[in-house]
Amino acid sequence: MPMATKHHHLLFAAAAMLVLLLLPSGSAATAVEYCKKGRDYPVKVSGVEVVPDPVVRGEPATFKISASTDKNITTGKLVIDVAYFIFHVHSETHNFCDETSCPATGEFVLASKQTLPSFTPPGSYTLTMKLLGDSNEELTCISFGFSIGFVTPNAII
Repeated sequence: MPMATKHHHLLFAAAAMLVLLLLPSGSAATAVEYCKKGRDYPVKVSGVEVVPDPVVRGEPATFKISASTDKNITTGKLVIDVAYFIFHVHSETHNFCDETSCPATGEFVLASKQTLPSFTPPGSYTLTMKLLGDSNEELTCISFGFSIGFVTPNAII
């Protein structure tokens, strides 16, 4: 096989592997990591659900975070940062009590609905969320990955 053909085959194989790595796994559970491993956060996160998964550009997406605490949280804020691969692309802050019922104690769910613009690039994203208490103390900090699909709404396949 000529050298140029071998080179093209290697490029094609590398591109195919990259696409496979970027496609969502189809798993319903989203892996969650704490920002500081080994830290005993007052708010424990037991799971994250992203609906739909993958997220569809221009359509509403809901991020549901299941958590629990022994504290009685009456105020606070959620600080959300989003990265596309390694590039920071978005930040926002929400009132904690707008995302769940307050006071929050025991088990609770944070639910945030977002509609990403239709021009949002498809691919892998990482969302980092910090929950800060009324004195700005860090009650929890998690990060998880999510995907934005390659197919736009109403696309013909």
